[in-house]
Formats: sequence, structure tokens, C-alpha cells
Amino acid sequence: MRYPDFLREDGVIGFVAPSFGCNIEPYKTGFDHAQEHFRTLGHSVVLGPNCYEGRGLGISNTPQACGRELTEGYLSPASDVLISCGGGELMCEILDYVDFEKIRQGKPKWYMGYSDNTNMTFLLTTLCDTAAIYGPCAPAFGMEPWHPAIEDAYRLLRGQKFSMEGYPLWEKESIKDEEHPLEPYHVTETRIIRTFGGKEPVRFSGRLVGGCMDCMINLLGTCYDGVKDFADRYKEDGIIWFMESCDLSVLSVRRAVWQMKHAGWFDHVKGFLIGRPLCHGQEIMGLDQYRAIADVLESFRVPILMDVDLGHLPPMMPLISGSLAAVEYQEQKIRVEMALK
Repeated sequence: MRYPDFLREDGVIGFVAPSFGCNIEPYKTGFDHAQEHFRTLGHSVVLGPNCYEGRGLGISNTPQACGRELTEGYLSPASDVLISCGGGELMCEILDYVDFEKIRQGKPKWYMGYSDNTNMTFLLTTLCDTAAIYGPCAPAFGMEPWHPAIEDAYRLLRGQKFSMEGYPLWEKESIKDEEHPLEPYHVTETRIIRTFGGKEPVRFSGRLVGGCMDCMINLLGTCYDGVKDFADRYKEDGIIWFMESCDLSVLSVRRAVWQMKHAGWFDHVKGFLIGRPLCHGQEIMGLDQYRAIADVLESFRVPILMDVDLGHLPPMMPLISGSLAAVEYQEQKIRVEMALK
């Protein structure tokens, strides 16, 4: 596994928009303020050409333009790390215009983003054997004040913190809008982690990989699907899958997990970290978010931790995809310790 250099005290942060750009509120003001915040911390910033674009379909610009920006931004020596401007809907369409071979051969660089950015974080790990950070996108760093999860993401980029412990409260409904673009997370709900497949205390270790199910299931079976080779390559470590979902209903989640299972993606699995889905609390035909996953995965006889701080209902623990991690859980306390091995 290739690990990039961490952001120096005076390092340069690059921004790219391979999915949505920051062309509308509240994202534009959030992104502007994030840049100001990073400058006060001593960093210079470099903007890709699509950061404020919104002319694309489900992404910031044309697939060709977005793919070119991402490749050039990743390989450019002008920035030390890259943070995505946002998630979106059709980042998958840029992949034919991303030069993964050049990225695989070039100097590794930290790339951070989540949701639609799974198309980069997941493929960096599984296709390029390069670590990436599944974490917040650029506008989140514009909130005032920073939530501890945002502070954790920054410290991870700096190489100052590799142990994540989750957060006591989560946001069910955001109060950030066009008129209040810098509002912090509106955390009102107590985090309750549910466990399946193991008795407390729960401990397991393995190589972290995962992201947004909506995106991963879309990649399954395509020319960008290198999961089985990746899992076989690290079978001695075992694999920890972290997964969350955005647009999927509980029935769609169940179908997605079933498909991943039968494609062999979960070979050598040691445990699962499942984030709060955007369909949290949904029930269809007697199926809830827990049975949608646990019923399908119980045959692996490994721990399944659900409603973990991951994904679209913040805050989220920033995780290094590709790192060797040790997970401990007991009495609603979770710790994910990541090692760069």
C-alpha cells in the first residue's frame, strides 16, 4: 500500500471538482470561507478550473473536463494534498477520462472526499494500491465553529491523528441553507451503535476499504472492479469493509449487499462498519435498515457494527481507505486505530 506524504505546516492544499462544484449556495460561501480558514492556518491553496463550475450533468463540467482536472490535479506538484469540492451524482462518467495508469505510477497524494467521491477514494485503493481519505468535502471546512469531526479530518491530513473515536450526537436535520451557509452540524440525536455477529467487547482488525454503496455497486463488474484482486492481495491482513448509503432505500441496500456478497467482494472479510444511511428509520414491507444488511451478512460470522459515524448523516469519522486498522467497540464506545503498514 502506498501512503502519501502528509500536509506540512506550510503545505499547499489543492481543490478539484470531479463531482459537483461550489457554484451555488450554501456551498459557494462555505468553500470561500474554508479557503480563508486554511490560509489562517498557514496553508496556500490552489484551485482547479472546475471548482466554481455548474454546467455539467450531475457533475461540475463535462466528463472530459472533470477527468482531466482530476488527473492533472492529482499529479501536479503545485499542491500537496487534494480535497474535493463536493459530492454529486455522475462522477462515474468521468472515469474513462482519468488516467489511472499515470496515477498508479506517479507520486501518491492524499485525496479526501466522500459520497460520489467514492469513485476516486475506492479506486485509488483497489486499483492503484494507494491510500485515500474518506472524509468531508471542502465546504464543510467553512463551518463556524469547526465540529470535532472536521478538526479530526484536518489533523488526519496533517498526520497528527490516526485514532478515531466517533461522536456522541448526530445531525438528523441540517439548518445550513442559502441564508446561513456557515452553520455547523445541527447535532440533536444520540448516537446508538448496534452490533450483530459478535459479543462485547468487539475487536477485529484488517485492511480498511469501502465508501458509498450507491457508487460501489455501480462499479461492480465493470473494468474498474479490482476488488477481488485487492482482497486476495491482502488476505493475510483480512478486510474491514466500511459502507454507507445515500439514495438507496432499505430494499435497494439489501439488493446491493446481496450483489456484493455474491460477486465475492467480501472474501477474507474480518468485520463491517456500517454508517447511518440517509434512509435512516425507513421500513418497507417489514424490512428495516438493520435487517437489510445483517440478514445478508450473517453467514460470514464476523462482527457487524451499524449506525457508526460514517456518511451522509454527519458527523463522520475520517478513515484512511487502505490502512491497516484495529477496531474496538464496547458499551457505545468505538475506536478505529489506523496504521500505515
